[in-house]
Amino acid sequence: MAIKVVYETHSITVDNEVGVATGWLPGELSARGRELAAELGVRRRGVDVVYCSDLRRAVETVEVAFGGGKGGKEVRLDARLRECDYGSYNGRPVSEVAALRRRHINTPWPGGQSYRQVVAATAAFLDDLRKEWEGATVLVVSHSANRWALQYLLDGTPLEDLVDAPFEWRPGWEYELA
Repeated sequence: MAIKVVYETHSITVDNEVGVATGWLPGELSARGRELAAELGVRRRGVDVVYCSDLRRAVETVEVAFGGGKGGKEVRLDARLRECDYGSYNGRPVSEVAALRRRHINTPWPGGQSYRQVVAATAAFLDDLRKEWEGATVLVVSHSANRWALQYLLDGTPLEDLVDAPFEWRPGWEYELA
């Protein structure tokens, strides 16, 4: 049986609102982000388990959405779901980071990692889901690079197309994991 993987991005952060690429820095939800996180909890209350990045902004999203696990949802933090580590570019302007993304598909950011490394971590995460969650609906709350990894691994979309595309928020992406 297949696993239904529902991906949702962490909610809007203070950094998002001012145009900062947070990378592996913790980040903090904005007031609007907390409102949207509460909506996520209502929208996704039917999932079987929640996995999220261990970076603060993703954890905070899940805490607001599901009451820190008190909402009857098992929540598991997983470092493999972290945003790409931009190394010395963590915390720099989004415009600066976006202009350099294509260069770092295969080559790590200075002091950080490449997008292919994010894909490898995401692939390992998916392998573990296959072992434990057959027939279940799994919510993943994570970051842009992880969504690109899912689109690459499960839909076959080239990373080159994904890193250059503008971000368009929507209430989740759904995938089938065989």
